[in-house]
Amino acid sequence: MNLTDQFGRNVEVPKDPQRIISLVPSQTELLADLHLDSRVVGITRFCERPREWFYRKARVGGTKDVDIERINALKPDLIIGNAEENTKPIISKLEQLYPVWMSDVKTLEQAYEMMEQIGFITTRADSATDWVHRIREQFEIFKTPKTGDRILYLIWQDPWMAVGRDTFIHDMIEKAGFENCITEPDSRYPTLTEVEIANYNPDWVFLSSEPYPFNEKHLGEFEQNLHLQAKLVDGGMFSWYGTRLYHSPNYFAQLRRELKL
Repeated sequence: MNLTDQFGRNVEVPKDPQRIISLVPSQTELLADLHLDSRVVGITRFCERPREWFYRKARVGGTKDVDIERINALKPDLIIGNAEENTKPIISKLEQLYPVWMSDVKTLEQAYEMMEQIGFITTRADSATDWVHRIREQFEIFKTPKTGDRILYLIWQDPWMAVGRDTFIHDMIEKAGFENCITEPDSRYPTLTEVEIANYNPDWVFLSSEPYPFNEKHLGEFEQNLHLQAKLVDGGMFSWYGTRLYHSPNYFAQLRRELKL
């Protein structure tokens, strides 16, 4: 069947794919929650959830450096990727050989759309729709007035990299009730100096657990050197746009309580 993926590409997808490779951790978790264990034959080395898949499934490299030979050996009939996680050169090579369906998720609504489309493609439409309904319900329950607190969300050190507005994490920052310090509408992951960070004068700096593994050591160094309030946050709750979203509203509520907001 011919479908248009979220990246606007026309893709000829088999009606009932039986050998699926996922190149995106959050979408791998989605496939697991859609009960597609027997049909997922390959994942990346970053697809750590579900944990049993990480140890049992064939790994085809990273999200940006997949091993074409390993993929060929698995003989997939569908590869599922993402416009941000996977590089254009890799996808260009793969789409010449296999059906490659790409997601492009920058908002919560686009995450719902992705889940429903993958559910349709994999003949798990009812299960995917149920997940979307349950996640929507959690966000409706959580919905609360914005705090007005300005957040600088950092994902990398040396150089410092922040989250801009043209990203899924930005939408989650807003859904959590905060304001993003980065205001340029087309910004994605701007690189900042310590002077620029200080000039933003955020109410809180969020140090994400991924992709850079910030920890307590970095928290202390940051507060001592830049004299700004900093908080370690679970990056998965802000950036994983699959079924993990079910847990995000409760996490945001707990985070606000910890910040006394």
